[in-house]
Amino acid sequence: MKKQLLLFIMMLLPLVAMADASGTCGENLMWTYTESTKTLTIEGTGAMYDGSPWSLYLSKIEKIHIEPGVTSIGYGAFMYCSANYIHIPNSVTSIGESAFYQCPSLSSITIPNSVTSIGNSAFYECSGLTSVTIGNSVTSIGEHAFADCRSLTSVTIPNSVTSIGQYAFSYCNVLSFINIPNSVKCIGNSAFEGCHKLTSVIIPNSVTTIGESVFSSCSSLTSIVVDSKNTVYDSRNNCNAIIETASNTLLSGCKNTTIPNSVTNIGNKAFAYCSGLVSITIPNSVTSIGNYAFSRCSNLTSIIIPNSVTSINEKAFASCSKLTSVSIGDCMTSIGNSAFYECSGLTSVTIPNSVTNIGHRAFANCSGLTSVTIGSGVTSIGERAFYGCIGLSSIVVESGNTVYDSRDNCNALIETSSNSLIMGCKKTIIPNSVKSIGDYAFYRCSGLTSITIPNSVTSIGKEAFYDCSDLTSVTIGNSVTSIGNSAFYGCSGLT
Repeated sequence: MKKQLLLFIMMLLPLVAMADASGTCGENLMWTYTESTKTLTIEGTGAMYDGSPWSLYLSKIEKIHIEPGVTSIGYGAFMYCSANYIHIPNSVTSIGESAFYQCPSLSSITIPNSVTSIGNSAFYECSGLTSVTIGNSVTSIGEHAFADCRSLTSVTIPNSVTSIGQYAFSYCNVLSFINIPNSVKCIGNSAFEGCHKLTSVIIPNSVTTIGESVFSSCSSLTSIVVDSKNTVYDSRNNCNAIIETASNTLLSGCKNTTIPNSVTNIGNKAFAYCSGLVSITIPNSVTSIGNYAFSRCSNLTSIIIPNSVTSINEKAFASCSKLTSVSIGDCMTSIGNSAFYECSGLTSVTIPNSVTNIGHRAFANCSGLTSVTIGSGVTSIGERAFYGCIGLSSIVVESGNTVYDSRDNCNALIETSSNSLIMGCKKTIIPNSVKSIGDYAFYRCSGLTSITIPNSVTSIGKEAFYDCSDLTSVTIGNSVTSIGNSAFYGCSGLT
């Protein structure tokens, strides 16, 4: 019996030995994984190599002990690790890029005073992380360092930090308060974008550089204050916004912002994703509206663009789905690409005579748009400018336009020199002088029931009548020699 028991124990020994693993992870560093306690231990002296030599055990590890003597945590060291406890000793001076990337079980972290830098994406998408204490020697917080830590409620940033990288705390959805210390000089692009619970922010006088879209999509933000001693930025007239003093550019606003009369530019993404913004008055001092400035302000209902504004840039009001009224000033010269893209609540647009350029997809997918009036000064209309405007019933080009016309009250947009119909609607009657129907001219024009293509027309462009689901009859003139790809694709009612 004793011999049998001894033999059984000897058979188990190799299995016990296989349960533990070890190896090197630096010039003078060793790692050991202990199966019984689900613990990874790193000991020795010096810097860790990049990567995870313990990658086979990442899904099993529950505790990580980094012993004194280790001076740095390498790139991607614990990426995708399941550990819920990590001890970082005072000997560590840097945390590498993606070191704790997507560690979902990690709930809190204390970064010791010895650490001077936190690498890019170091704690990216640690979805269970609720609190972070950053030691008082850290000078820089890297790009995306704590981005998408969607449970993070508390962060302590010490006075040693001088730079907060772009997207550093973006989409920390439940972070309601952030104290930016007076040591910070630089805040990167979108550093706090998508922090939906953030209600108030104070920018200290030390800050000299603020990137674009810093507080974009902070839907609960009601107060933005710049310290009065700051010489680069201000929040003049209690405007609840960040203004670059020298250029008078409003960089970042919120739902309570009142734009001062001294502002000349509304910066890129200044109000982007500000779902709490219902109305805003743009003063006569403003001359330009930046890219994505009011993009996805989903509750903005109306906007008056004063005569002082000469340009609306790319996607400035894109996806403002409740925007029903837009008044464009008489000094406007350019409407940028996708400027009003997917403004589905917009019903009528009048382009003033001062405008010369309408960008690509400027009003594309404005499904509620019923009428468009194009001024006499327009000389350039980008591709698919009114693409997907399925509700259009009136298209008028003002007389005197030398490039486009809507001859014979045809309810269509025609390029005069080529006699090409480039945009039609459900009430279009194609004039006998038209020679071609352009690409996408009636794309998804669901209200169009019948159309007669006169003998003057020689070509029909690609997807010209694509998905005109209510179209039941088409008469094609005997001069047509070419029909583009998918010209009548999806015309399911065509009999």
